[in-house]
Formats: sequence, C-alpha cells, structure tokens
Amino acid sequence: MSPTSVSQVQSPDRSSRSAHHSGKTAVAVELGTVKPLLGASLAELTEWVQQQGQPAYRGKQLYQWIYEKGARSISDISVFSKQWRETVANVSIGRSTIHFRSVAPDDTVKYLLKLADGQIIETVGIPTEKRLTVCVSAQVGCAMGCDFCATGKGGFKRNLAKHEIVDQILTVQQDFGRRVSNIVFMGMGEPLLNADNVVEAVKCLNQDVGIGQRNITISTVGIRDRIRQLAEHQLQVTLAVSLHASNQRLREQLIPSARPYPLDELIAECREYVKLTGRRLSFEYILLAGVNDLPEHAAELANHLRGFQCHVNLIPYNPIQEADYKRPNPQRIKAFVDVLEKKKIAVSVRYSRGLEADAACGQLRASKA
Repeated sequence: MSPTSVSQVQSPDRSSRSAHHSGKTAVAVELGTVKPLLGASLAELTEWVQQQGQPAYRGKQLYQWIYEKGARSISDISVFSKQWRETVANVSIGRSTIHFRSVAPDDTVKYLLKLADGQIIETVGIPTEKRLTVCVSAQVGCAMGCDFCATGKGGFKRNLAKHEIVDQILTVQQDFGRRVSNIVFMGMGEPLLNADNVVEAVKCLNQDVGIGQRNITISTVGIRDRIRQLAEHQLQVTLAVSLHASNQRLREQLIPSARPYPLDELIAECREYVKLTGRRLSFEYILLAGVNDLPEHAAELANHLRGFQCHVNLIPYNPIQEADYKRPNPQRIKAFVDVLEKKKIAVSVRYSRGLEADAACGQLRASKA
C-alpha cells in the first residue's frame, strides 16, 4: 500500500456509511485513487497526517486550510514543508472548478461546476443583506422527470459524493467573500435517492463548515419509505416535500415518478415524519396557470393537510424552453392563497430569485458546453 493510503475499501458506499459511525478515517484508497480529503472530520484528518509520519498538530492545520481558508490543493497549504507536499501531491482535496458563472440583475449567481470526472452540476448563490443562501445539487441530473422542470429533461447521470456536495457551499462562500448562512437542497437531483451522502454532507456542513442544521432545507418529491428513514437520523433540518398537485391523477401528469406512490400514502408518511421529529414540514407547490391553480385545487389540497403541522410554500411557475406552462396572474395566485387561509392552512408565496439567469426553481440545467 502506498504511503498516502489509509485503508483499503471494497465499496465506496459502504466506506462512506461506516466511516462516520466507526470513527475511522474517511481518507482511503478507492478503485486505485486516493479519496478526497474534503468531508473528513478533524479527527479523521489528524489520523491521516499521523499515518503519513507527520505530527498530530498538522491535522488541525489541514482542517483549517480546507474548511476555513478554502484550500484547493495540498500545494496551497504553505505551512506544510515543500518536501511533504510533494510526497502527498497525488492526494486530492476534492474541489471543483467554476466552468461557467452568470449573474442575474438581483445579484443571484448561477455556477456550472466541473467535477473531477468532467461532469457538470449547477449551484446557485442567493444573497440578501443579511443572508447568503446556496441552492445545492445532490445528483448529476435527475431521474424524477417532472414535466415542468429543466433538470429532469436531461436525465440522470450519477449521485454526488459527500465532498462534491460540501464543495458547492465552499465555492459560493469563496466567490462571494462572505459566509454562507443557509442551504437548500433544491438544485439538481432528488436528495433522498442519494440519502447516505446527503445526510453525511449535512453533518459535515454543520460540524465542520459551521452552518446550523436548522438553516438547512432538504427538498424531496417523495420517495416511498425514504422520508421515514430520514426521520430516523433525527436531523434538525427542514424537510420540504414537492407536491405540485392536489390529487393523484394530476400529480402523475406532472410528476411521472409519482405513479407508484399514491398521494394519500405520501401524506401519511409526512405525518409520521412530523410525529417522529417534532418538526414542522413544508410542502412546495408550483402554480401552473390553468393546470393546478384553481380554487378547487386549493380546497382539495387543504383537505389533505388538515390537522397537520405543516406550511405550504406556493411557487409561481418559472418558465423553461422545454415546456409550455404559464405562470398564473396575481389574481389567480391570491385566490389560491385565500382558499388555503380560510381553511386555516399556513401558506406563503415565494417568488424565485435568479429568474433572468435561469437560476430559479425548476430552471437548473447544466447546458453550457
């Protein structure tokens, strides 16, 4: 085994799950390459530097350079000797490169990030005076195939590893020159189809990057049993479930992947999540003119959510080239809100940022060559 190796693993998935629970270092050789350092804890990095014959305090230095200084390679870490940096030069920190960057008039920034294998993902930085929110991708592409969403039109490529998720936050943080305060897993992909890496990334972002779990939102279209499994982790994150329809027939039309999972069963699993975690759940509902935005749709939705600790987040549709849906007018939106409020359902309307840069909800697509 080479000096930079720590432990031989047979399965990347198994190693990522066991490393956190066993306390053993996450820095390992996978398929002949050295696993990236990003995503490893202080204890894991300390163990790794000691296995390279370095003193333990080098672990803290490495940790600070990765998470606080945003080092992109070991050669950047000037406190290490040149000789040792050359010895471990084949060890990747695991940072992406900015392939493309566009800025909307509202200062929202969309990034196309190139990963080590050449795949492209999208990340969005959304600034306000008091906050910097990052819209994070969990997969390369998406298999859900939602009819109104640009990401699903491109199909699914692969899951993102833990370090590829954490990298997105560090990239936005460095580019803006200010700390990220909030994270929403509402970028490319279905987070609960990559649950192991998403959960581990959330823990890293909380413990190592310093972002409170209550400032993190995980969005899902609803995968059978996965919401219940997420509840078992007892995270303090907000769960946002993308409904987009008030009945099963309409939901299947908009979200083909919803066919095997009836709406009543999804709502029941959501109720169980609230019971297990004690945390209020959000429902995302994109309003499509003449499709799902009628008062009767609002009444039907309210009937599903009665007696439920939840909040409905209405999102007026953001146009994409691949679909002919329209955004409802303000009067139609207000009528929908009025019905929910009369039925005592907590509701708000979210007008997405970054619309002009194709960085708004439903517009993400890695299209720049």
